[in-house]
Amino acid sequence: MRNVTLSVKNLKKTIGKREIIKGIEFELREGEVFGFLGPNGAGKTTTIRMLVGLIKPTSGSIEICGYDVRKNFTEAMKNLGCIVENPELYPYLSGWDNLLHFARMLPGVDESRMDEVIELVGLKARIHEKVKTYSLGMRQRLGIAQAMLNRPKILVLDEPTNGLDPAGIREMRQFIRKLAEEEGMSVLVSSHLLGEIQLLCDRVAIITKGEIIQTDTVEHLLKTQEKMIWRVEPLQKGSEILSAFTDIMVEYDYIVTKFDEHRTPEWNAALNVAGVKVLEMNRRLPALEELFLQITGSGGAGIE
Repeated sequence: MRNVTLSVKNLKKTIGKREIIKGIEFELREGEVFGFLGPNGAGKTTTIRMLVGLIKPTSGSIEICGYDVRKNFTEAMKNLGCIVENPELYPYLSGWDNLLHFARMLPGVDESRMDEVIELVGLKARIHEKVKTYSLGMRQRLGIAQAMLNRPKILVLDEPTNGLDPAGIREMRQFIRKLAEEEGMSVLVSSHLLGEIQLLCDRVAIITKGEIIQTDTVEHLLKTQEKMIWRVEPLQKGSEILSAFTDIMVEYDYIVTKFDEHRTPEWNAALNVAGVKVLEMNRRLPALEELFLQITGSGGAGIE
């Protein structure tokens, strides 16, 4: 089991009389990409602002690499880099001068470290050009370089693909995977883009209305909702046979049941005995979007 780098326990945030974050818990492990998934207004950004010290929790605990954020704030933050919403950069300075400006604020960060992060984010060829000439994807990568100057063990990225075109999204996805797999960083990615989370993350926490309602690997989450698609003749008789064993749903000329590896052969045999022809049987994993809508229902809480 990989080391836990971030531990969140019973975290709550109340604004006025309204409880925005309702006792959420999750852990982030070394070298993994962890998806923080929820609709706009579910509480993702509020949670991230607490994780990175921008706002204080009402109650609960956050530990970063073993340091409690309330008790050892400075030590905890030394292990964390983040971009909340969009990276703040100076457009009329070069990429190098932007990094130099931030490097001067951090003890132990010299030009050799700047060279390392520039190489890592793939900006070596353009680093001395003004940021106003950069694409949005390049600005995001420069922001990540800035967040990595102090050698953090955890990188928190809030909606890192916002505004990127498909090529930029793919590039950002590959880059984040590289950070986890080659650099051993723990990366927490907040997003409402389900397809990207499905392609990018090892595990995911689904948050809605300020509560985490499920945390698991993407693969396991999808398998719990795996379906079996049946095409049979006659459809009516086949529906009657299968409905005696399990819940069914008829879609056009197909019957949809849950997938049960142990019982499916029994159901198939029953159809054959009854004279129902089984023309087609297919297992179907839902898209993460379909699963997300099933789990979350109506969506967000109206505040981030």
